[in-house]
Amino acid sequence: MKEIKTIFTGWGKKILWIVDPIEYMRQAVIECPDIFMGKPAGFGEPLVFINHPQGIQQLLTNDRKTFFAGGDLNGLLVPIVGNSSLLSLDGSRHRRERKLMMPPFHGDRMVYYGDLVHDIVDDLFKDFQVGDKFIAQNLMQNVSLQVILKVVFGLREGQRYDRIANLIKRILSLFNQPVNVSFLFYKFLRQDLGKWSPWGNFLRVQKELDQLIYEEIKQRRIEKNPDRVDMLSLLLQATDEQGEGLSDQELRDELMLILFAGHETTAIAMTWALYWSHYYPEVGAKIRAELEQLPHDADGMTICKQPYLNAVCNETLRIHPVAVLTFPRLATEDIEMMGYHIPKNTVVAGCIYTVHHREDLYPSHDEFIPERFLEKQYSPYEFLPFGGGVRRCLGEALASYEMRLVVAQVLSKYQLDLVEKKPLKARRRGVVLRPEGGVPMIYRGKIDQ
Repeated sequence: MKEIKTIFTGWGKKILWIVDPIEYMRQAVIECPDIFMGKPAGFGEPLVFINHPQGIQQLLTNDRKTFFAGGDLNGLLVPIVGNSSLLSLDGSRHRRERKLMMPPFHGDRMVYYGDLVHDIVDDLFKDFQVGDKFIAQNLMQNVSLQVILKVVFGLREGQRYDRIANLIKRILSLFNQPVNVSFLFYKFLRQDLGKWSPWGNFLRVQKELDQLIYEEIKQRRIEKNPDRVDMLSLLLQATDEQGEGLSDQELRDELMLILFAGHETTAIAMTWALYWSHYYPEVGAKIRAELEQLPHDADGMTICKQPYLNAVCNETLRIHPVAVLTFPRLATEDIEMMGYHIPKNTVVAGCIYTVHHREDLYPSHDEFIPERFLEKQYSPYEFLPFGGGVRRCLGEALASYEMRLVVAQVLSKYQLDLVEKKPLKARRRGVVLRPEGGVPMIYRGKIDQ
């Protein structure tokens, strides 16, 4: 068997991973297109990057067998989401909690969630005047935040709603620069030097947010309203085989995970979709034409099944996956993968970004071509924007539903233009990548219905 080549071990490349992970991966696959070992910042041990669908399939279909997806392998967000979220758990606790959390993300509840999404979008555009300029990223973050507060938390406008929204924005703003995100990559930087220090400020904002979340949980437990269908209410009702539900700590951590894993990532995906559908006006026109064939009162599930709308959203997630790596796994024994030797106790991750940009899978991979998803059905190891295996993103259904509904709603009702039609790169914002500049746009008015 061949030995995996180790590259990018110097501090310069480690810093490149923090500042520009896409450039890190682009450079790496030139030298090692299928598999390589690097030492990116944030991982205590060297990390094997898998860039080939065959290796991805072997990795994701052997969870709990030859690979172990331990919660301690992906601790980047633990300071924010805690030790009792799905991100941090493994084994029986992970299986139990995932099973308890799954129902609210699926089924007929999505129709109810869809009505809320439509109202949120229309409310945000109601005060726009023709000629107004805005940043699409900011608008989509507002949409995504409201969806989480109303759909997940079940909150309505009011003092607690405003306070929670403000605190979430403050925490996100603390980690929107590479220099600040270093606190998540390196533990030794997490020093509470008072409220004016970055980490000290974060801890105080987090404490205030936690207090509000626990107050909301306590109030819901007292209310015990069986008619509420928001996710928090459904999670409060969920019980396992022993009749036990989620503790306050578990609920808090899962809510924080949904907030910080689902809020900005979904907003970024929607922003990219708006960018491409206006960078290529024919793309937006095709979506509108498709939607015009539907009944006026078509529900959200019907809208989300439209082929070209799906193709545009999938191509957006292919060319700009919001997560660039799968959840890391630990090899539990010596393994052969694609003719390479992976020693026991090696940390391995599938590289979503590089798989999505393989020229042999996606010809002209840097070009936005939605039609490729109409012409071919890709396997879950060739197209995996939400990861896979036991660590596949639990919020995939809600995020996909929200993305399609928002894109459909905006394109069918509002006429927008890019302020400047130019190619954009993805830049790091905290632990995610966003379009540089946030996509400035101009409001041209409502489309005649």
